[in-house]
Amino acid sequence: MILEIVILAMIAAFLGLRLYSVLGRRAEHEEESIPQRFEPKDNAPQQAPTAATAPQAAQPRPVELEGAQPVVENGIREIAAVDRAFEFGAFIEGARGAYEMVLEAFWKGDKETLRDLCDDDVYAGFEAAINQREAEGLTLDNKLVRIEETRVHSATLETAKFSKVARIAVLFVADIAAVTRDKEGNVVAGSLDDAIESRDIWTFSRDVSSRDPNWILDETDQG
Repeated sequence: MILEIVILAMIAAFLGLRLYSVLGRRAEHEEESIPQRFEPKDNAPQQAPTAATAPQAAQPRPVELEGAQPVVENGIREIAAVDRAFEFGAFIEGARGAYEMVLEAFWKGDKETLRDLCDDDVYAGFEAAINQREAEGLTLDNKLVRIEETRVHSATLETAKFSKVARIAVLFVADIAAVTRDKEGNVVAGSLDDAIESRDIWTFSRDVSSRDPNWILDETDQG
């Protein structure tokens, strides 16, 4: 009986040592400070990030800028330097959303939405096309199937005496099913079964010296 107790005690001690060798080491590692991705190595003195080094070190190159010409990248950096709130990824997502909203509004004849998203010249063009369509009794039954590509085509910062206007042109490659119907609802052009590729270069602008954070569509062109 005493021998069995001794053997069981030895087994328990062995298992205890094994558990400590795993859990104890894991706990020791968990207590160690894990270096952050951009913390200086070793004990090098920390330096405050600067406008020239911090964005390049902390942010990978955006996918939408891959293959872009240096002048485009320089334009984006110049805009970001004067507009601290500018985020390239957020801008691209917003541009895609605006592309969809403007197309839908134009197809439906929604002038109010177009007025909010476009500058005077672009809005005037959309308004004239809508008015002519309505006068002819035509309606559009279009559908944006998908956006295949969104890429920055150009980026500039135009500096004047009292303003700094950022202008970013974006290339959209999209598949669109286009149908035109007459006043009786009959199809007079297009087909919803066959999507066609559309290549549009839309330029968005914003006065970065203004408190208004919104970008507006100020030019449309074919890609």
